[in-house]
Amino acid sequence: MKLLLTGCTGFIGRELIPLLINEGHSLTVISRQSQGKVQTIANDQNINFIQMNPAESSSWDKEEIQNSLKSCEGVINLAGEPIAEKRWTTDHCKEITNSRIETTKNLIKSLRNLRKSPKVLINASAIGFYGSHPQTEFTEENIPGNDFLANLCKEWESIAKNKPRATRLLIVRIGIVLAKDGGALGKMLPIFRAGLGGPIGDGKQWMSWIHRTDLCNLINASIKNSAWSGVVNGVAPNPVRMNEFSNSLGQVLGRPSLLAVPGPVLKLILGDGARVVLEGQNVKPQRLNKLKFKFSFPAINDAFQSILA
Repeated sequence: MKLLLTGCTGFIGRELIPLLINEGHSLTVISRQSQGKVQTIANDQNINFIQMNPAESSSWDKEEIQNSLKSCEGVINLAGEPIAEKRWTTDHCKEITNSRIETTKNLIKSLRNLRKSPKVLINASAIGFYGSHPQTEFTEENIPGNDFLANLCKEWESIAKNKPRATRLLIVRIGIVLAKDGGALGKMLPIFRAGLGGPIGDGKQWMSWIHRTDLCNLINASIKNSAWSGVVNGVAPNPVRMNEFSNSLGQVLGRPSLLAVPGPVLKLILGDGARVVLEGQNVKPQRLNKLKFKFSFPAINDAFQSILA
């Protein structure tokens, strides 16, 4: 299948793109970075690379992207600035928002202008959709929260739903993605390997995580299976509290996990963005279970063993 990808040249794309190539798909990959700077892109004849800023509407008028849109049969939109890696200043919050909202607006507008619509659109969202309620177990049926991230995800999903009528839509509300070369775990590993690791905050907050391989596999499965539509939670079936997450990581590494990072310290570094780490959510993949998706790594210990082998 001919696929158009946005936001797939970073942490998730490093595994997703080789998987899609191995599945025999032909890819057009959109990125703000130059091809030489994007390590995920191999010299492969099945990849067409387009450098552009998808959040800028004028970028979508170029002949190269228009030609790719006309021939594409499926779209994967994972575009979005990382949420919890910088302090939430006004400018950074605007960047977090625009990289998702404007990109998706421009994409949907372009798809609606096509004479022939793609068969499927897989659009990212995040479990931040639900807001933070420590005592609540969330499934896809829960209503959105009302904080910054919840409102962002709600708007993001609403825009994606304006896709062409003939295009099947799957929204994936992604949890904490685990792999050793990036994301939250990539930042924690050097600290734990030095014997300085431990839980963040009080350690009681939920961590709704997913192994990157499972996330890539579910995206791949959704391309091929017409039963996959609506919303799925992109999380493993067994969320854990931060204490268990830290203890398991320490055990697999053979290092102590006793040095907690106090919440106020994290707030000094990330500002309001610290809430993403300190509050957490207990999210379950109810629809993935109904779709009989088979997780390769359903338990946190298995995930860490695989990642750190």
